[in-house]
Amino acid sequence: MVQKIGIDEFLHLKELYPVIDVRSEKEFRDGHIPGVFNVPILSDDERKLVGTMYKHNGRHPAVYKGLELTGPHLSDLLRKGVSIAKEGKVLVHCWRGGMRSEFYSFLLKFYGLEPLLLEGGYKAYRTGVHGLFECKLNICVIGGRTGSGKTILLKELEDLGEQVIDLEGLAHHRGSSFGALGMVYTPTQEQFENELFTVLRNLDPERRIWIEDESRTIGDKVIPEGIWKQMKSTNRIVINRSFEERLDQIEKDYGIFSKEDLKLAMQRIGKRLGPQHVKRALEFLDEGNLREAFSIALGYYDKAYEYNLKEHNSGQVMELSGVGMEYRDLAVRLIGY
Repeated sequence: MVQKIGIDEFLHLKELYPVIDVRSEKEFRDGHIPGVFNVPILSDDERKLVGTMYKHNGRHPAVYKGLELTGPHLSDLLRKGVSIAKEGKVLVHCWRGGMRSEFYSFLLKFYGLEPLLLEGGYKAYRTGVHGLFECKLNICVIGGRTGSGKTILLKELEDLGEQVIDLEGLAHHRGSSFGALGMVYTPTQEQFENELFTVLRNLDPERRIWIEDESRTIGDKVIPEGIWKQMKSTNRIVINRSFEERLDQIEKDYGIFSKEDLKLAMQRIGKRLGPQHVKRALEFLDEGNLREAFSIALGYYDKAYEYNLKEHNSGQVMELSGVGMEYRDLAVRLIGY
């Protein structure tokens, strides 16, 4: 018999031994446990075929069809598992801990390995993901207008030994119309949540956790409800930097991108900027005057920030001046504040 383990033991052993996800390629792309290997027992089309047969003809015909499809590839599947295993052990899961993972675990065990099967499969993992998002956290929110360098501050805080969650980093998006520039990879919503879960599991909930103030959505990624509620109800420290300092930071962040990319990003907020403002901003971009173009966009984002601060936050707002300060010095001041 293959040994089955629960989600808590699985997540503990995952730090010691490799994990093989035997679901299809599409299932894996849609969302997977970070850091695992994908060894599909069935391809996307094959899985659909076997699933349809199971639904209409029952388990036994589906098992025959599955064996018919996997038979020619068994040696390759086994070789992959053997090459992945560590010290003769490997963790295995599919969607619900059913036929696919049981079959593959049996194959590995027959070879002489010690596979450990996740009871409940990836579905059990996702239940754990949503459960952790509801847990109480000691969140400390850093606010500030666009260009205040909040993401840089998170990195400085982390370097100083503080606990941080970089939501924009996990979403691969900086949160504005310009936020997708330079981002090659965009995770699915499900994978965004899985990555966030992994970060949270490695943090001490009793200690302070710094997080950047965000809208509910970062690009097209939605902050999980439990985390979002805590972000909106807790106190926040708003970093105040001068307009010119923030403009300097925006030029550093976005001035490296092509004129065409910047114009597309500017046009995405065209309706909110107003036709005259967007027309002028595009003219500045054509002229190569990035600072004036960014200045127009920054005026819009400042108004949006003020509105969101009033409408969507119920905690106390405390202000901290960062004018003229280096980010490391400001991070030290934040910790003391």
